[in-house]
Amino acid sequence: MAVEALAIVEDAVKKSLADVAYERIRDRLLMLDIKPGDLLNDDHLAKDLGMGRTPVREALKRLELDRLVVSYPRRGTFATRVEVTDLAFISEIRTQLEPLAASRAARVATERHREHLRAVMRDVESFDTHAASVVETLRLDARVHQGIYAAAANPHLEDVLIRYDNLATRIWCMVLDRLPDLSRHVHEHLDLLGAVIDGDEALAADLARSHVSGFEDAVRKALFT
Repeated sequence: MAVEALAIVEDAVKKSLADVAYERIRDRLLMLDIKPGDLLNDDHLAKDLGMGRTPVREALKRLELDRLVVSYPRRGTFATRVEVTDLAFISEIRTQLEPLAASRAARVATERHREHLRAVMRDVESFDTHAASVVETLRLDARVHQGIYAAAANPHLEDVLIRYDNLATRIWCMVLDRLPDLSRHVHEHLDLLGAVIDGDEALAADLARSHVSGFEDAVRKALFT
């Protein structure tokens, strides 16, 4: 019985370490601290993160499912490259699913979720894009979107959208210093959050669709001008 209990504890520790490794490596990939095409060495990552190789390897497997890394036999694991064509493919999916999540959140969100979105809304209102770091800006953007995904109360939809939002974030990081009006992009979340909180399904869907389209247009202009 003691051996069984120890095994359960060990599994829990291993899982939590794998989660930590996943989140920390994912953030480095999203912020382009690990650049597209870079080789990810599990030994180096394990030492850098202060943990063993097993949780790092488990994290890399999850990141491959997220299309953030790709593994090749006898060559190793690499950060996936970011291609211009990815923008169109990702936007095509998000243009369909972001409005679905926003309208569903407006319809089914619990009061707890709406209160959380009100808190996020207050943070957006007071956010200073000029003083904030890139990491702070991207984390706020993620809080908005992931708050809406959670409020939509569909775990399958939430999982898919988080993955594609992560891929979009990598593209955004490539051009962030070339975007002329970052403040407008951040603060246009206010209307979207307001529509979800107020339960206006149609408006929430329209604003979510417009937000994704605006993101694609801004990135294209930054890439080709």
